[in-house]
Amino acid sequence: MSDPSNPSPRWYRSLYWRIGLGLLAFLALMLLAQGALFLWTTDRIAGSMPASSPQRLADLVASDISAALDDDPGLDMGGYVTEHYGNVFQAFVVVMRDGRTVSNHADVPQAIRDEIRLEAERRWLLTQRRIEGRGFNRGRGPFNPDQEPFEPGRRPPRGGRGLVVATRGGAAPIVLDAAVVGDVIVLPGGAPVSRIARELGPTMALVGGGILAVGAALIAFVVFGPVRRRLRAVQDATEQLGKGDLGARAPDHGGDEVAALARSFNRMAEELTIRAEKLQISDRVRRQLLADVSHELNTPLTAMRGYIETLAMPDLALDAPTRQRYVNIVMEETQRLERIIGDLLDLARLEGGGTAIHQSRVEVTGLFQRVAARHERDLHARRIELVQRVDGDAGTLVGDPDRLEQAIQNLAANALRHTPEGGTITLSAGRTGDAIRLGVHDSGSGIAPEQLPHIFDRFYKGDASRKSAGGSGLGLSIVKAIVERHGGTITARNDNGAVFEIVLPAAG
Repeated sequence: MSDPSNPSPRWYRSLYWRIGLGLLAFLALMLLAQGALFLWTTDRIAGSMPASSPQRLADLVASDISAALDDDPGLDMGGYVTEHYGNVFQAFVVVMRDGRTVSNHADVPQAIRDEIRLEAERRWLLTQRRIEGRGFNRGRGPFNPDQEPFEPGRRPPRGGRGLVVATRGGAAPIVLDAAVVGDVIVLPGGAPVSRIARELGPTMALVGGGILAVGAALIAFVVFGPVRRRLRAVQDATEQLGKGDLGARAPDHGGDEVAALARSFNRMAEELTIRAEKLQISDRVRRQLLADVSHELNTPLTAMRGYIETLAMPDLALDAPTRQRYVNIVMEETQRLERIIGDLLDLARLEGGGTAIHQSRVEVTGLFQRVAARHERDLHARRIELVQRVDGDAGTLVGDPDRLEQAIQNLAANALRHTPEGGTITLSAGRTGDAIRLGVHDSGSGIAPEQLPHIFDRFYKGDASRKSAGGSGLGLSIVKAIVERHGGTITARNDNGAVFEIVLPAAG
């Protein structure tokens, strides 16, 4: 079952959900950034491919170089190709009849360049021989070096038998003044990944690293930053509490697991504070008890020592009655000392659970009669009337007969001390629900209001006449311990005298 004092955080306040949602948002940001990067890369690649096919690229480059040569016959072919087509990913080779061989990318192997040049030279030679042997063809059909020679004013052929077009990407002639002065050969297979990575890799790495840095900063700032500060506050409060600062508390605002941890820590701190206060009170009570016990034991011991020293003086002549009176005083103080020690041991066993409570059915009427018989002589001597009232449904209870009789005897003795001559003491028993109420009511002056909260304290000195059961000062404390061992309660109040009321479970 869940603890109502520590409810589970709502799902949308949970730290784990926040982390999960933060990671999902980060992934969404990454996907969005990757999509944008992909579109940008595609656009760059598409922009670096000015034609839709290798053949179209060859035609475009050949036409452009032809126009450039027409404007500047001494054109620096290598510089021109690098400047205008260095950003084109698709590699091509320009082979000029004057011996120049250049490429738009320096990574084209020299062996491929040499092969392309040899093929171009063979094609030029073949074409030239056919032109010389067959003359000019002025028809409108397309030029084919296998069928007809080159016609001035028409576009040179785009290939032919034996040309590298059959095994490569595309080829187109470079024409200047109606003469073929070179070829543009586009290599097949598209741009290699290494070239694309070399061109776009730094930019993509920079963008990707920036996205990672921004995403990590956002997660750290939004999710882990506040959690770290709050956990740090809990840690600081823990260290302060460990150093003895019982007022240290952790901030517990919020509804996630960190707030639940802080609330648990604060409850623990509250409990530790309460326990520490109880220990301080217990220590004060212990010190006071030691002082009281020392005082109570020292009083008869002092008297005994004085009279014994007097009796032991060899030069002091005492008559027999005086000596006997001194001996009787020593014996009375000895008996008083024995009663104090006995009551202390009895109280310690009752409060510590060392004395077993023998449960049995107890007749309340018989209990009251034994108490009355015990104090019959004092009651008669002081003309005090003892009244017994036992309701019909309160005649039996469950408990230890000897201990319950001891409790009622102590209360009756205490009432007898406070009741003036000719007064009344009432022993009553009634039932309320599942409880039996036993009351001892005297017609004395009652208990001072300021003494009521301390009336069951051991050796309480508010009223010297309070000491019952021989005056040890522990009688009412023993009564309270007996009642609590039976699972009951005892209270004291004033109602035309002092009223002590015991509430015990009724017999089943």
